[in-house]
Amino acid sequence: QLQASGGGLVQAGGSLRLSCAVSGFTLDYNTIGWFRQAPGKEREGVSCISYRGGITYYADSVEGRFTISRDNAKNTVYLQMNSLKPEDTAVYYCAADRGAAHRNTWYLLSKYDYWGHGTQVTVSS
Repeated sequence: QLQASGGGLVQAGGSLRLSCAVSGFTLDYNTIGWFRQAPGKEREGVSCISYRGGITYYADSVEGRFTISRDNAKNTVYLQMNSLKPEDTAVYYCAADRGAAHRNTWYLLSKYDYWGHGTQVTVSS
């Protein structure tokens, strides 16, 4: 089971840190991805991190503003979001992929085996 938390309401330019806590299985051999879905839009990949943390990928829209990290000992993955913009407003989800992270496929929803409930992020202008 994956549980995303840390969402909230923040002004543009502000920061939030999302957490994805995993229970029932170990994070050690899973790629973890963050996705988001804004009202009326499709769910899209935001970032992912390989199981050892050495490989990370970001959507162009968040590159340089968001940072993904993981603490396997705590079974938790984080998404630090800085310089937030109104267009970052969405429900954010974390998901686990039992396979490796690849540059050309990490953002595909079909790769991920487990999904958690989302957490709402609202950025006001």
